[in-house]
Formats: sequence, structure tokens, C-alpha cells
Amino acid sequence: NVPDTVGYVQPDEFGALIEYVRNNVPGIEKVTLSVHCHDDLGQAVANSLRAIQCGARQVECTINGVGERAGNAALEEIVMALRTRQDFYQVETGIKPNQIYRTSRLVSNYMGMEVPPNKAIVGANAFAHASGLHQDGMIKERTTYEIMTPQSIGVSGSKIVLGKTSGRHAFRKRLEELGYTLSDDDFGRAFAAFKELADKKKEVTDLDIESLVAEEMRTISEAYHLDQVHVSCGDRSVPTASVRLITPDGKVIADAALGTGPVDAVYKAINRLVGVPNVLTEFSVKSVTEGIDAIGEVTIRIESEGKVYSGRGAATDIIVASAKAYMNALNRLIAARGMEKGKKGSGKESGS
Repeated sequence: NVPDTVGYVQPDEFGALIEYVRNNVPGIEKVTLSVHCHDDLGQAVANSLRAIQCGARQVECTINGVGERAGNAALEEIVMALRTRQDFYQVETGIKPNQIYRTSRLVSNYMGMEVPPNKAIVGANAFAHASGLHQDGMIKERTTYEIMTPQSIGVSGSKIVLGKTSGRHAFRKRLEELGYTLSDDDFGRAFAAFKELADKKKEVTDLDIESLVAEEMRTISEAYHLDQVHVSCGDRSVPTASVRLITPDGKVIADAALGTGPVDAVYKAINRLVGVPNVLTEFSVKSVTEGIDAIGEVTIRIESEGKVYSGRGAATDIIVASAKAYMNALNRLIAARGMEKGKKGSGKESGS
């Protein structure tokens, strides 16, 4: 093993050292030459890659580059450099790259160390595009600005961050991803409102977009109305939720479900009543007022058949706010599909 314990050496120096060892140590061909590089001068990955070029066949590295002082060589960066530039390095690792992202998040969660958003490969911005020019290029030809696919490391897809430099093409594509189809006139007005908002905000969120296009969309009646939510839970009991909804035709339906937590139980009960397949992809809670009786606002995103729908609900009771947010998202989904029918699934009329 050849270490650079204090991260002092530079790539050419380290490569020369590896070549010297290979050429001058008797019997070196019988062992695996290993390197261990630290990142004090930001050269750990570069030194490791240079060592591989010069004959090293084992690299001691860490997920997210964690380690003493400034850290060690980052495994994910080395693996993806070797994979993306296989034509240059001509070596393989045997590592499954599509497990990189989830492994990075697992290590981050266990260690309590956040991954910087601009971290190569696994940072939140690694596959995010905020520049209008880049967004347009990405939509037309992904490989223009991405040398590897997000899926190759286990990420579902690229992220286009809408802001003041975003153009009409990027805005229309995001609308389509959110399930909206606007006429040219409605789109023009929505885009003008978007540009005005983008001048005031660094990032325009999906909920911002939904608010903008609401004026341009036809008025959608509420398919299902949340009438009542009741939850029972505790440290020694299984969370149970009962939910009562009012259908589009005025019928009252109710059902109950068990869950891993109170919110999970509520969502399962709602799913039994509504019967619209979807996957919850995002859930967040924030306080919008101060004090012990603060109003909590829940924001969620669900995905169904490749389309994403956002929902928002607010209440002093977080469970109720969560139910409202879910119903809000489901009603958007149902409206987009033209599914305003009645109860589906195993819901039972209240009082029956």
C-alpha cells in the first residue's frame, strides 16, 4: 500500500512514485499495488486516478469522501470517472453504479453529515440545470450537458430548476410533466406571469407554477371532499385511521386502515376509498405561524402514470393538514384524467 496520508503530493508526482515502485521493487508483480489518498489539497481523486493509470489496482476510498480532516478519495467519483471514461482508463471495478446514490444517502443519514448540493456525482445539483441555455440544450439533446445519466447512479432523472433564465421551452415541458395542457393563449399569459415571478424568486417551485396556471385552467370541481379524519396511535398501539369523504355525487363514504404511522394510516384509508393508484414521492411539513398552536403546512407530491401532482394542506393538526394535502393532490390527478365519478374500491357508506 502506498499512502498519501496528508494529501500533499500532486498527481504527476504520485504517478511517478507508483511507476518507480512497479519498476524497482522485486516481486511487485505478485502483489496488488494499493493506494490511499487524502484530500487536504483537493487532489485525492485525481491522485487515485493517476495511480490507476500507472498500475495501481486497488484504491482505498470512502463513500462521499468522508474521512480524517478534509476526507479521503470519494468512491463515487472514482467509480464514475472510470466508468464514464472507460476509453481512457480501460479498467473495470465490478461495483454496481446504480447503487451509488442510495448508498451515499444511507451513509449521509447514518453519519448525520449532509452531502453538499454541489458535490460531484451525488450532490443535489449534480443533475440539476438552472441556466436557460442549458435547459434548452438538455431538452433538445441531453448529452450536450450530461456526460452520464442520472439513472446510472440510481437517480430517477435530471432536474430542471426553473428561474429567471428559463425559457418558454423549459416552462412548457415542466407544465406537461405536472399534467397541464394549456392553449397557446393561456400558455402565453402563464409564461408572462412566470417570468414576472422568476424575477423576484431564485427558484420557482411546482406549487408556484400551479398557482400561476390556475387562472388559465378551467375551473375544476372538487372530486372528493374530506369530511372527517380520526386517528388513534401511541407508543404501544398500531396507528389506526378512519376517514370520511363526500363523493362528487354527494354520497358519504367512510373506511379505516392501519399504518406504520398516523399519516400512513390516513393515506391508506383514503386510498381504499378513492382507489386511484399513485406513489407518494415527496412529503414535507413546515410551520407557517409561531407558537404551540402554530398552523402546519404540508406539501406533498404524488406520481401516477408518469405524471406528477402536487398537493398542499394547512391546519393546526398536522394529521389533518396531511389528509388535506393528499386530497388536494388526488383531486388534481382525478381532474386531469377526467375521473370525477364516484366512489371506487371498498369504501362503505357512513352509518351502514
